[in-house]
Amino acid sequence: MRRGKLSSVLVGFAAAGVVFAALFWFVGVEDVLAAITRASLPLVGVVAAMIVAWLLAWGLALRCILAALGVDLSSFDSVLVTAAAAFINHVVPFGQASSEPVTAWLLTDISDTEFETALASIASLDALNFVPSLSFAVVGVGYYATAVALSDGLAVLVASVIVAAVGLPLLAALAWRRRVALQRRLVSGLTPVIRRISGALPGDPLEPDEIATRIGNFVEAVERVAGDRRRVAAALAFSATGWACQALGLWVALLAVGASVPIYIPFFVVPIGTTASIVPTPGGLGGIETVNITLLVLVTSVSPTTATAAVTIHSVGGFFLTNSLGAAAAATIKIRGASIVGRPA
Repeated sequence: MRRGKLSSVLVGFAAAGVVFAALFWFVGVEDVLAAITRASLPLVGVVAAMIVAWLLAWGLALRCILAALGVDLSSFDSVLVTAAAAFINHVVPFGQASSEPVTAWLLTDISDTEFETALASIASLDALNFVPSLSFAVVGVGYYATAVALSDGLAVLVASVIVAAVGLPLLAALAWRRRVALQRRLVSGLTPVIRRISGALPGDPLEPDEIATRIGNFVEAVERVAGDRRRVAAALAFSATGWACQALGLWVALLAVGASVPIYIPFFVVPIGTTASIVPTPGGLGGIETVNITLLVLVTSVSPTTATAAVTIHSVGGFFLTNSLGAAAAATIKIRGASIVGRPA
């Protein structure tokens, strides 16, 4: 890893550490640690199993998308790529925006596909994952709104989720209808940047015509995914299963520390919490946990101490578990890729 990238990663983890230090200090470090040590180990094990199940489900979603693009990748290799993507997403600032190209390069190492197609598959997966996330948030918040009397702050939250549920799909539909014009703008705006980056890499810099062709190939690949409705539906089903595993993991983590909440609560807390992944820390670490804890305290009778302990087990524990699995997956992909490159024809 280059020194500049390593420095940015270290700064990101330092920022996350500051957020956690402030959060634990505010809630009470000793009380949170005591709640964590009292947690039921069998239930903590179930939380870990839910996190692994989430990776498996999203790996199968990726396999469906790749199949729509004519790429034959086994379920095992698809899960490897998904686990590696989670690791990359967790160690680079700004999450998916930074991790998608790196994950696409890994995908090209173990599949017979071009970079543009690989990037389109990863981008399509991230886009599809947004659909069940928003759906769970809307349904969960809507049910909560009918079950309790809302304070002004919670009414704003409900309204914000509903606005996002209506506005974001409309924006996506508008962008899709104008994708030809957007493609031209992408070519115009990205060509100088890509030429500058490719010029700093080994080999000759990419020519403008080649850049336009590659961006066109990317857009065409996304169109091919969108055109295969059967596989898109299957990918959405696996994506929703992954989100359900994450939500159930948080629900079980709350049970592990002695808190019982309605099962639908985590189904909107988890998706809303992921919006904090935009903060410039690795994978949104610190921001996501703060949002999750705040929401749990606002919408349930769970104390800040208990909520912090549960979120720490679910989110921070999940962070280290997915990083361990993802780092191993990324290393496996690179080793296999190197062996394929070095194999005699």
